[in-house]
Amino acid sequence: MQGLCVYCASSNNVDAVYFDAARALGREMARRGLPLIYGGGNVGLMGALATAVHAGGGQVIGVIPHALRDRELAYLLADELIITPGMRERKAEMERRALGFVALPGGLGTLEEVLEVLTSKQLQYHAKPIVFLNTAGFFDPLFSLFDHMREHRFTTHHSVPLYQIAGAPLDIFAHLDS
Repeated sequence: MQGLCVYCASSNNVDAVYFDAARALGREMARRGLPLIYGGGNVGLMGALATAVHAGGGQVIGVIPHALRDRELAYLLADELIITPGMRERKAEMERRALGFVALPGGLGTLEEVLEVLTSKQLQYHAKPIVFLNTAGFFDPLFSLFDHMREHRFTTHHSVPLYQIAGAPLDIFAHLDS
């Protein structure tokens, strides 16, 4: 089954504005009948997102490495919980099932995962949409870094952008629908 792959934080110690955005995205995904494909966690934004998708009657597909499942971080209520040997297999499975990708605010894991799909798109391994949900300007420093990289010619401007930026959860779907 394919759905929307969402990368996001596993931390419970973040501001409520980020949880609100994750829940709003989950509700809208459920309303649209768009399955969630995500890292399979039950904590942080991951848990809030999965719970909101389920509360709206949507489908949740979690993909989690064995080591994290063993630490009881898995969202055991997922409609499908895929246990992988490690992170590389996890990311490959999530990418394979994804119709598109959304990055919500998160830490190093979120950043690593979204940068990998951006790089894959740049190398033309896929043409799937990638949208950053820039809640409270969270990703502004990253976008500044991207601009800095272009200014110094480490990357180039492309006729087709690699990613889109959404200011609110509902804005994500305008980018995905186009």
